[in-house]
Formats: sequence, structure tokens, C-alpha cells
Amino acid sequence: MNKLLIFLSFITLPLTGLKSQDTIRYAKDNIVLYGLILDGDTLLLSSIDEVYIFPARRFSSNWEYRRYRRLIRNVKKAYPYAVLAKKKFDEITLHFETLNGEKAKRKYIKQVEKELMDEFEDELKQLTITQGRILIKLIDREIGDTSYDLLKELKGSFTAFFWQTIARIFGSNLKSEFDPVGEDRLINEIVIMIERGAL
Repeated sequence: MNKLLIFLSFITLPLTGLKSQDTIRYAKDNIVLYGLILDGDTLLLSSIDEVYIFPARRFSSNWEYRRYRRLIRNVKKAYPYAVLAKKKFDEITLHFETLNGEKAKRKYIKQVEKELMDEFEDELKQLTITQGRILIKLIDREIGDTSYDLLKELKGSFTAFFWQTIARIFGSNLKSEFDPVGEDRLINEIVIMIERGAL
């Protein structure tokens, strides 16, 4: 029972709105620990990383298990490109702030597009249609905008419409939004496990 009270105090004390004079700081061997003196006792104050707990996977058939493993493989293939897209989008956004005028922005976009095509065109052509659909969803997850909205913002309405038409021919939709609690729940769980190093 004593251990339970100590554990609960670790969880609830940071939530009680402590004043700065209630906390103390220890530094020894380059490790800093924060503590709280409460009724003459010193308690460690610490925060932990967010913990995700997913239900154990149960499969009703071998086919369902293989389908899940294929989804993991497809997400692992597409996810690094979504992370790269987020990084590039952030770079473009920052660089846009330094540019004056639409002509300079269009020139910069063409330059970045050429660099990306030279570096990743062959790799992206190797993605399957399913991996491409997952990538479209993951880009929305990482950036917060659909691929269609990004194209429209960076390249204009006509280009966005053109690529949306091509995507629709192949059964995809650049306007697809990521739904982490609905149809994309499994993809979201897989991404979280990849980020945490569990996959």
C-alpha cells in the first residue's frame, strides 16, 4: 500500500499546481534531479514519455494475418517519404518568408521540384498503388494538409486539378484525409510503433 501511495504521488504532484519554492534541484555527476519537500520527506519529481498501449492483435484467419503484415510492410515503405515531405515543406515555408514576389517563389519551387525529382523519382516510381495511397494519407498526417491542398498552394489550382485527375484514374484521391481513429487507425498504430522503435 505504501508503494502505491508513493507511485500515485509521483503522478498527481505535478498536477497540483506547485509553487517554485516547493521544489528543489539536485545536481550530482552531471545528472539533474528535481524533487519536492513535503512534510519533511523529499520526493522525486520526474516526467516520463507518453506511453501507448495497443490491444493484442488476434487474427481470425491466416489471410487476415498476412494482410496485416502486408500493411506493416507498406507503411514502412511509405512513411520515410512522408517524413521527408514534412521536412521539405518546412524548409520551403521558411524559405518563402525570405522571397519577394510570386516570380521568385515560382522559380524556387521549380528548383526544389527538380532537385526532388532527380533524387527520388526512381524510388517513388517503385511504390505500389497501395503504398502510394498510404503515402497520400501519411502526408496529410505529417503536414496537416492534403496532398491536393499542398499542390494547390505550391503549384496552383490547375496543376492540383491535373494531378488529382491522374490520381483518380488509378483509384487514388489526393484529397484523402488521414483519420487516426477511423479507417486509418491501424496505419496510425503502425506509425506510432515505428516512431517508438517497436517495428
